[in-house]
Amino acid sequence: MPLHRDDPRSVGGYKLVDRLGAGGMGVVYWGRSRSGRDVAVKVVHAQYAEDRVFRARFRQEIEAVRKVSGAFTAPVVDADPEAARPWMATQYVPGSSLAQRIRDHGALRGTELRRLALGLVEALRDIHRAGVVHRDLKPANVLMAEDGPRVIDFGISRAVENHATLTETGQMIGTPPFMSPEQFTDARKVGPESDIFSLGALLVYAVTGRGPFDADSPYLTAYRVVHDQPVLDGVVGPLRTVLERCLAKETADRPELDDLAYQFAQALPEQAAVDPDTMSLRLTEPPPTPDTGIGPAGPGPAATAGPGPAATAGPGPAATAGPGRRRGRTRPLLAATGTIGAAVLGLTAYLLLGPGWADSGGEATLPSGWKPWQTTVFETAASGVKKAPAADGNQNGPDCEVVESAVYCVGDGVLPVRLDRLTGDTVWRADAVPIGDESASYSITLLGVRDGAMLIQQTSFSEADENDTTVTALDVTTGERLWRRPIKEDYADVILSGDLVVMPDDTRSVTARSPRTGAVRWTARLPADHYCAFTEAGADLYLQCAAENDLRKLLLLRLDRADGSARRLTVPDTAGALVGAFDGRLLLLEPTANEEGDLLVGEDAPYARIRLVDPVTGASSTTKLAEEYAGQVTLANGTLWFATSSGQVIAVSPRTGKPLWQTPTSLEQPGAVTFDPRARTVYLASNSGRVAALDAGKGTLLWDILPRAERVTDSFTGPEVFLQGGALVVATPDGTVFTLDPAHPDRTPVPG
Repeated sequence: MPLHRDDPRSVGGYKLVDRLGAGGMGVVYWGRSRSGRDVAVKVVHAQYAEDRVFRARFRQEIEAVRKVSGAFTAPVVDADPEAARPWMATQYVPGSSLAQRIRDHGALRGTELRRLALGLVEALRDIHRAGVVHRDLKPANVLMAEDGPRVIDFGISRAVENHATLTETGQMIGTPPFMSPEQFTDARKVGPESDIFSLGALLVYAVTGRGPFDADSPYLTAYRVVHDQPVLDGVVGPLRTVLERCLAKETADRPELDDLAYQFAQALPEQAAVDPDTMSLRLTEPPPTPDTGIGPAGPGPAATAGPGPAATAGPGPAATAGPGRRRGRTRPLLAATGTIGAAVLGLTAYLLLGPGWADSGGEATLPSGWKPWQTTVFETAASGVKKAPAADGNQNGPDCEVVESAVYCVGDGVLPVRLDRLTGDTVWRADAVPIGDESASYSITLLGVRDGAMLIQQTSFSEADENDTTVTALDVTTGERLWRRPIKEDYADVILSGDLVVMPDDTRSVTARSPRTGAVRWTARLPADHYCAFTEAGADLYLQCAAENDLRKLLLLRLDRADGSARRLTVPDTAGALVGAFDGRLLLLEPTANEEGDLLVGEDAPYARIRLVDPVTGASSTTKLAEEYAGQVTLANGTLWFATSSGQVIAVSPRTGKPLWQTPTSLEQPGAVTFDPRARTVYLASNSGRVAALDAGKGTLLWDILPRAERVTDSFTGPEVFLQGGALVVATPDGTVFTLDPAHPDRTPVPG
């Protein structure tokens, strides 16, 4: 990647030629000495230069790498940990990481697998002889050079003789699929045997494209590492026996490196490349893309672009995209995945993402004084209702929106709050007066923030099975109520669109009001005997209506924002969900039909076709999707993105219906992706508070983080990632709200 304008042009006498990548704590450059020698120069981010703990960690990394000088590691050439911006230069190793190699070309076999296994054994032997434990041996930290692998990134290693670590109490460091059981249960017991376990997991990944303990969430992955036997499907013969020993739960049962070198040489003989009967690998094609991937590089290969088969989605719900998308309801997670222990919940990400993360270079400047923060919607407020009602564990929330200098949130059991965007402090909490009797339950959703007003919709559900709904506007400065209106009918939903709040009244019509004052702008009649829902597409507002006696009978109406006049567009009954606008036309996703010809509808229903409708003439055309896709849907920048419940992200061309790319992530039940046009990056988040970033053009996984939520609750749609200047804001269903710097996602947040 080319240098940025604010990048230095030289460091320590080394001319910087290019960027290799960037991570949470630093940037890695391709440098060149005066003699012409190529080096990799890691420069610490300026904000960490004054952090004494970080400087100590950086010195530790330099000391660890300097102790190691083998043929299969990248030795330190030069360093200055005391510089204004500490830096370290190591040997430059041309070649991609093992993770990238497998993503691009599939699993390893024959001579290439033998060279990797024996090279890593030799690298670990040099590392351990120097009195160092790597502690984060994973595909992203192995470079595939022409003359053999290179182990890099000693940022979280420690000296064997020094049991005092620089990490905070209760925190684990590593990447879950490649961590040893003792890294989860007792970090004090982590020694050279831990690297043997990681080596076994890494080689299973190299052979099969999957880790031996892969699961749909990091928690379940950790549980499997500690308690379950490894899954070694695809690993056969003598190699399977060797890897089973490497992956033993007890450290004493794992082989020593000298013994391991002999066993690998026997299990992977040089003639294996031409004698299939003796090979430990039987794959002749790259393995299919796995449903999930854990860790920053993902343990499974991502499919290349093109019309090839894409993984079908799991039971994730579908959501329409665009600024008018209604946020879905949440529900408690009823099924536990197993008791993992408090240590697993304290997992932290690796210190440096390493050169595998390609900085896209388009990030916006963060506001002055901003720091990453984390809080909950239940913290004490400076004004209004200072103490939040106790959370009952079943609340639906929060729904949040980021507007200018604040984050606004509300939800079931969550009173409306305003959070300061720089600090996360709770500015006010509003006393949203409950409606109905005390025996009723309540659902509160956020419509949005416009014209200095926060608009919420509140519904009570009484024992008499009677529902009462109101729309309330609150002043964004004080949280005081501006106006409130009841909704008597439920034949249409409510939407905040532009400078209008549109809601049904009791005369089979909808009324548009001013967000700030509630004053009526216009009233429009609705089609008789239909239920209707609002959707925004481009700059226009639409009503999608279904007949009361047959929900498959559809109407599509375009509403004029000025006076509410409607224009009916003719669409077939199979038209499906209006997602947004593409190429001047409306884009609808048509659901799949079953064997009887009935359309499949519901949260997990897959889509079969794309329908494009001219908003003026109603003329339409259809394109068959290359595969049936389901999941959260986003239409932005001329691309359809599907985020499946298993964490797969699939980019599809609306013009051809073919996949552009598909990438597995470590996220479980993620929300719809958010597209950042400045960085040309897509972001998505999971209910547990994991966040991932992918290159929008190629689908490359740039980074992901471990869970931030205090507890995991289920959600129909998953959390949304908001763009706020140069920062990201995420609110998880349990009420946790946090911010990230996308250029440095692993920065520790300060309490809000």
